[in-house]
Amino acid sequence: MSQEKAETGPEIGDSILIVDDDDAFSMRLARAFKDRGFLVRVAQSCEEARGEIEVETIAWAVVDLKLPDGSGLEVIRDIVTHSPDAQCVMLTGYGSISTAVDAGRLGALNYIAKPVDADMVLAAFRHTDPLGPTPDLSDYATPSLARTEWEHINRVLKDCGGNVSEAARTLGLHRRTLQRKLKSMPPQS
Repeated sequence: MSQEKAETGPEIGDSILIVDDDDAFSMRLARAFKDRGFLVRVAQSCEEARGEIEVETIAWAVVDLKLPDGSGLEVIRDIVTHSPDAQCVMLTGYGSISTAVDAGRLGALNYIAKPVDADMVLAAFRHTDPLGPTPDLSDYATPSLARTEWEHINRVLKDCGGNVSEAARTLGLHRRTLQRKLKSMPPQS
């Protein structure tokens, strides 16, 4: 696989192997990839993944870290051993620096935490930010401390279901102090 292709990510018609034991998640991800024009194969264990690896050369793989019969790190090692040009993305709900480093050493292109969707996985293959470009903040007016305090108080009040006493306890304020702050108009800046 050329370096240019690795940077652009999978193209329509490419095959993607999904290795994840969460049936609902893997089927949803497979359907999303199919809707985008990719060929999809799904394995739900290390053993099933090894079977898929033996059947066909792997170009693109999405592998969960924790599988019922072993680690996704083993699967990535097997994929890269069998298909040296394979591009793998490691998924995990249990992220740690050490497993991210191990995944990279074994050949994973990227390491992302669940929950994810197909667009996030494709962005990981392309080494792009799944949330899009960073917005230009040069024209952003920083809110005043009074405005920030007012917004925080209202957010806590909402989280407490509108219960002023509970919100006051959460904020470490006397109930009357909180009521007085809530009666005031919100700061303009």
